[in-house]
Amino acid sequence: MNIGEAAAASGVTAKMIRYYEAIGLIPKAGRTDAGYRQYGPSDVDTLRFIRRARDFGMPMPRIERLIGLWLDRERPSREVKTIAMEHVRELEARIAELTAMDGALRELEDRCHGDSRPDCLILRDLGRSPGSW
Repeated sequence: MNIGEAAAASGVTAKMIRYYEAIGLIPKAGRTDAGYRQYGPSDVDTLRFIRRARDFGMPMPRIERLIGLWLDRERPSREVKTIAMEHVRELEARIAELTAMDGALRELEDRCHGDSRPDCLILRDLGRSPGSW
């Protein structure tokens, strides 16, 4: 199948497929005599794998490690679990940070009059030096 068909089958845009190929995340595609990229079912499976990992917010180096483990039928599952749990811990930290930001902004919103007066605590707070949430 050509790149457009592979994109449709995998849910990954043609632009991203070319990017993944350029960075070595997927192998370079075979080419037709006319120079068009050709993809097979295993290529589409790999693209779907990448798409799913991206849906979980995983960074490219982590996805690359997981692809290597996915392709290695002899790998111990503990390595896969370790990688997944690293990502879970990072997500938990991001959730805590976002929760703190949400709380701080809600507090500012509660203290803003929201009327016709120009004074606004939200803008005043955003204008000060960065600090912790």
